[in-house]
Amino acid sequence: MKTYLVGGAVRDALMASASDATGRTSHADRDWVVVGATPEAMAAEGFLPVGRDFPVFLHPETKEEYALARTERKTAPGYHGFAFHTEAGVTLEDDLARRDLTINAMAVAAEHADDPAQAPLIDPHHGRRDLRERVLRHVTGSFAEDPVRILRLARFAARFPDFSVAPETLALMREMVAHGEADHLVAERVWQELARGLMEQRPSRMLEVLRECGALQRLLPEVDRLWGVPQRPEYHPEVDTGVHLMMVLDMSARLAAPLTVRFACLCHDLGKGTTPADVLPRHIGHEERSARLLKGVCERLRVPTDCRELADVVAREHGNIHRSQDFSAGAVQRLLERCDALRKPARFHEVLLACECDARGRLGLEEAPYPPRERLALALAAARSVDTAVVAAQAQADGLSGARVGERIHRARVSAVSHALGAGAPEGQGD
Repeated sequence: MKTYLVGGAVRDALMASASDATGRTSHADRDWVVVGATPEAMAAEGFLPVGRDFPVFLHPETKEEYALARTERKTAPGYHGFAFHTEAGVTLEDDLARRDLTINAMAVAAEHADDPAQAPLIDPHHGRRDLRERVLRHVTGSFAEDPVRILRLARFAARFPDFSVAPETLALMREMVAHGEADHLVAERVWQELARGLMEQRPSRMLEVLRECGALQRLLPEVDRLWGVPQRPEYHPEVDTGVHLMMVLDMSARLAAPLTVRFACLCHDLGKGTTPADVLPRHIGHEERSARLLKGVCERLRVPTDCRELADVVAREHGNIHRSQDFSAGAVQRLLERCDALRKPARFHEVLLACECDARGRLGLEEAPYPPRERLALALAAARSVDTAVVAAQAQADGLSGARVGERIHRARVSAVSHALGAGAPEGQGD
């Protein structure tokens, strides 16, 4: 029985040791492969079995995952259609051959795991060469058997944006899409890989790769149709809506936005893809169209509630937030209420961050300030400072009840917002 450290931990150690990789940090957990073992032998050593589809065990002390070396055979479309073979005769080389990318198909013996970069490297598919040349390349033709690998490669492109995709790998991915493999991906896996890709260093690269192989059109047609759609150059010097989207996503990464914000950025302009051609490059009413299309995306991919709700607010209100510098205190208060900001202030601050990403994700405006974020945050703090219980009690003492009490509270908040903003535009302007 022999144990090896494999995959991402080895890759990241080699990258960190390279002279041109200063500052890179490892994203990978340590994955272990055991050669020459059986489930019974692992159990006898105290390992806890946890694998459902193939034998995986937790180390009795570290709780790290140890998998028996395995091969796999395609039995049906999609990524569920595999049969696994894990007998003791399966070699490490057999196991590495079933992996997705050459840079993930390297290993070192367990006794060298503390310093993989200095260890004798087991590298049958030239992963170290591809690391040096910054290439994402599939290991064998079996890559085509698992459509999730399309998403994984796109995610790695977002993590390592200076890597190119090998031409033969891109051609293989296009064949997979053409043969319908991407159509068999289940919602949970699409969302899982999409979410991870959005959180990488340059999310735009994920979209770029998915577009190049045709997978974006199959998985997110609402996003794919944004390329080639023009916008007014006085607001969007980059003009193309798809280019703008990629700039917004990369700005969200630059500003270290959470997943909720990055997903909102992805979906904020979906409606521009359905603007009638005869009104372009204007996009009147695209916010409501974006919200409707967003609903379909969220239902199809089973997007988590926090991401779904934030994206809905951003889709509907980002135009108003951009224009809010000219809003009166009353218009600002109504905007806060539509965004449910008084009840969910933390979410509203994420809405403002998404809007800043949108505003700065434009050619030549990357360093521009975004005053609406500070102004609306100030307005929200003022509105929330109103003691509604005191206002309600006074209203009731004045003989008011029901909706009229609510109106009194609303006016008190408008007054507080007006004071905080320095009594800007006249009441009613801006809606």
